[in-house]
Amino acid sequence: MSVFTPVSSDEARALLAHYSLGELEGLEGIAQGVENTNYFLSTTTGEYVLTLFEHIAPDDLPFFVGLMEHLATHEVSCPLPMHRDDGALLSEVNGKPAVIATRLTGAPDMHPSPAACRRAGELLAALHVAGVEYDGALANGRGRAWRESFAQAVAPHLPAAQCELMENENSYQGLYDDSVLPVGIIHGDYFRDNVLWADPQHGGVIDFYFACDDVLLYDVAIAVNDWCVTPDATLDDVRVHAFISGYQVSRPLEALERDMWPVMLRRAALRTWLGRLGYNYFPRESHMTIPKDHDFSRRLLEHHIAHAQALAATLD
Repeated sequence: MSVFTPVSSDEARALLAHYSLGELEGLEGIAQGVENTNYFLSTTTGEYVLTLFEHIAPDDLPFFVGLMEHLATHEVSCPLPMHRDDGALLSEVNGKPAVIATRLTGAPDMHPSPAACRRAGELLAALHVAGVEYDGALANGRGRAWRESFAQAVAPHLPAAQCELMENENSYQGLYDDSVLPVGIIHGDYFRDNVLWADPQHGGVIDFYFACDDVLLYDVAIAVNDWCVTPDATLDDVRVHAFISGYQVSRPLEALERDMWPVMLRRAALRTWLGRLGYNYFPRESHMTIPKDHDFSRRLLEHHIAHAQALAATLD
């Protein structure tokens, strides 16, 4: 959620003329994130977030905003996109597609306790269950083909040992058939900074722009690799157990999912490592941005490779 496209107060007022959201009271750029332009938007009727889509294909945008509207009306706390006066969910600002959505209260918990991890697991499961009834569909743009092609693209920037690690891991992932696992709508970016806590019991999910159709267990692995890590790039078994226990309240894992757990943890670490390498070596110009630590994700992947048997036991 960086600022790539500046928006002036006058431009925000012109946009608000197409909504019944009152008059502009404040506009503030948001630095966190790396994909879209985001502003806090305050009006006489409430607090909102204005998002300008910088790189997402226009044909994919109805999936994302429709998903948020679906989840917000199916007991999942997340931003609710606002309809324009003509009924549309999407607008245009400075030549970019844009949406205005409600602003959630609260802040991320960057040092979650086991109890907080359990609640985060419960919230992710609620999202997966509610997503079953969503009639939109979108393939994962960062699936196997992307992992393999992007590894080749970034390879010239890396030491030989890291290139070998990527190649070996992509080959390893290609050995496994995940079509036997439950599939549905995944968040795809369920990190600590994408869940805001109004209080210790009530969290809300933001930033749905990596959402897609994929293996549900993969989404759990992406989350655990962030919520349950230690500073030395390993997993805290207590927090992992708490997260999984919370998740299984609404959606118990199947036997095949348990078998594939170490594979998915490795896949999730690889995907995050590749993505953060991209932000480092192929940066996009932004007025405000906060970089991500790609080396941490590499070390987490190496940990998962070295401790596969122990990882399987974390679900017991």
